[in-house]
Amino acid sequence: MKKNVGKMDRIVRFAIAISLAILAYANIIPANLSLATYAVAIVIASTGIFRFCLLYKPFGISTCREKSPF
Repeated sequence: MKKNVGKMDRIVRFAIAISLAILAYANIIPANLSLATYAVAIVIASTGIFRFCLLYKPFGISTCREKSPF
């Protein structure tokens, strides 16, 4: 997998994931949507961890400045 998520994009993704998890945990988001909110937070955080976003690939978007050897 070629990395297509840059450093600033990763920081923003982690901030969004943490915010969503806090909102769901604090019951600010309704209980019937909290499970979906946790799932979205996990997906967003995992794209930041693995530095690869499936939605970027079809559009040829890359926020990663560094060149990958692969």
